[in-house]
Amino acid sequence: MIDIIKSIFLGIVEGITEWLPISSTGHMILVNEFLGGDAGFFGTDLFLYVIQLGAILAIVTLYFKKLNPFAPSKTPTEKKATWQMWFKVVAACLPAAVIGLSLNDLMDHFENAYVIGATLIIYGIAFIVVESIGKKSPTTTSIDTMSYKTALLIGAFQVLSIVPGTSRSGATILGAIILGCSREIAAEFSFFLAIPVMFGTSFIKIVTNDYPMSGMDFVILFTAMVTAYVVSMIAVKFLTGYVKKHDFKPFGWYRIILGIAVLAIFVFVR
Repeated sequence: MIDIIKSIFLGIVEGITEWLPISSTGHMILVNEFLGGDAGFFGTDLFLYVIQLGAILAIVTLYFKKLNPFAPSKTPTEKKATWQMWFKVVAACLPAAVIGLSLNDLMDHFENAYVIGATLIIYGIAFIVVESIGKKSPTTTSIDTMSYKTALLIGAFQVLSIVPGTSRSGATILGAIILGCSREIAAEFSFFLAIPVMFGTSFIKIVTNDYPMSGMDFVILFTAMVTAYVVSMIAVKFLTGYVKKHDFKPFGWYRIILGIAVLAIFVFVR
């Protein structure tokens, strides 16, 4: 029963932090540290990454019509625009496929509280700086008008997220804003870009998994995925509404405060 409660809690953490630019993997690792360090199945890559399938299915559910190029209700022009959107998503995935995968194993050595604390602070400062100086009107206000060059460059920013604590959504949203995208489009494109990236990462973790899962482990993983799915629906709706009227500075300050707290706890307490 304790493990089920823990899986629900971690599902909530995943559902909130996957889409807000505050680092889901970083939070998951930190939560496991505070809940006991050697967390068994909860601390495996299989659990930490496959739980993301629940979060990504929330995006597919919320944006199914917009993502579906075969929707009968769409005109030929709208279907063409949907295909072009997917081509831009694929273009943005190329840097991660070429660079990210080759460095993925190396980054496993940096999954510790000190790196996570530092990256939380660094990117928190980056959000505050970018939002403070970026007062010009955005040049890209829809994915339809986004160039393939911009999509590819956003994908290059996504590669930065292989460093634990960076945040995939944080890196892509920050990059998109720097490149002239509106906050709404930066967030939305980040959501769509997550689909192939997270599905691909989860698939790799499943295929390369050597952890001997028990029947209870399957129940734990399924429970966490369902929880992440439900909470992600709420988190995505919150973020899409939030960015219409507010900037990302509060998330920057949250990252800085959390990063300082993490470093303080692991330097002076543990």
